[in-house]
Amino acid sequence: MKLLLTSAGVTNDSIRSALVELLGKPIEESTALCIPTAQYGHPWVGPGVSAWEFISGRSENPMVDLGWKSVGVLELTALPSIDDERWMPLVREVDALVVAGGDALYLHHWMRESGLADMLPSLSETVWLGMSAGSMVMTPRIGREFVGWMPPAGDDRTMGVVDFAICPHLATDGGPGNPFSAAEKWAADVGHPSYAIDDQTAIRVVDSSVDVVSEGRWHHFA
Repeated sequence: MKLLLTSAGVTNDSIRSALVELLGKPIEESTALCIPTAQYGHPWVGPGVSAWEFISGRSENPMVDLGWKSVGVLELTALPSIDDERWMPLVREVDALVVAGGDALYLHHWMRESGLADMLPSLSETVWLGMSAGSMVMTPRIGREFVGWMPPAGDDRTMGVVDFAICPHLATDGGPGNPFSAAEKWAADVGHPSYAIDDQTAIRVVDSSVDVVSEGRWHHFA
């Protein structure tokens, strides 16, 4: 699987170009499934208007509204109640999975429960386009500062597809988001190499190659 791990979606031309490169063709020729699940577990988001805005491409975060050839919805909480052949072929056929922000631990739980997590190793050509929690879920753990919904396991472990942690929404010039001082403290506690990225930044991962795509501010904590 090819990963484009963003803080706030495809917010600038550099991130968009990185997405096109990963897809290997224009967005207008690519198909996607959007995954809104993480939103339901977050106390500030939840079901309702925000989930609808994400799915319909009317949110402030450019993800679903990028001009895809087609976009469908993959709701992970529904998948355990339907047969695998109803949804697994859809996942294998699309070019990208477009994953909303929200609560990373809730998303991780339903990736495991639904069976999507087990499919990931076979999706070598699929692009995972994550936003915030949709990016953090691919890391080994998120850090206690980002724990909201508590999973049955009672800890902050996530997928571990990559070997680094992510602090999204790094604040710039005193604006909204996570201050750099808070990111430093988080990085000291999280126990893995980590990145703090602002909303104009993404991390691109292909096989073992990792690079940062940015028109903003980011920091790597080794």
